[in-house]
Amino acid sequence: MPPTAVPGAVSPHWRPAPTIPFAGFWLRVVAYFVDSLILGVVVIAIIVPLFFLAGGTQAIRGLHPGQEPDPQFFYIIFAFYGVLLGVALLGGWLYYAYFESSNWQATPGKKILNLFVTDMNGRPVSFGRASGRFFAKIITGLIPLGIGYALAGFTEKKQALHDMIASCLVMRRY
Repeated sequence: MPPTAVPGAVSPHWRPAPTIPFAGFWLRVVAYFVDSLILGVVVIAIIVPLFFLAGGTQAIRGLHPGQEPDPQFFYIIFAFYGVLLGVALLGGWLYYAYFESSNWQATPGKKILNLFVTDMNGRPVSFGRASGRFFAKIITGLIPLGIGYALAGFTEKKQALHDMIASCLVMRRY
């Protein structure tokens, strides 16, 4: 016996498609901390051997209380700091751009929290757009009090300034 229709009922195929919500500020903060931990371990694993190879321990051994440090010490420290910044910037760029433009559409920190990055139409982002989003974070970071990041908690689509610049969205899967 066929099922009877209930007057005024709507057929299931007329229901609207479920919407995927935007990722909120605090979820993104937690994902950032997870990614920072991962990146920090990798950068330290690269930098520590470079410090030893560059003669950092020799320069430290040359320090003696009451004596002025050898100028070579300052050259090594400043050069090492420059290398550290370069490795961190290059590593961060490749990490974020690669993972966000991959099939995951997310860094490991975002993946753990079921977050993913899309363009404004919900499509995966290219490596170029993910790179633009990464470098736009530099601009976001220049705004005092973290206001550029805090925008993710207040805008309609939960976008931080770098998301707006790169025309990206961070979404949440359930």
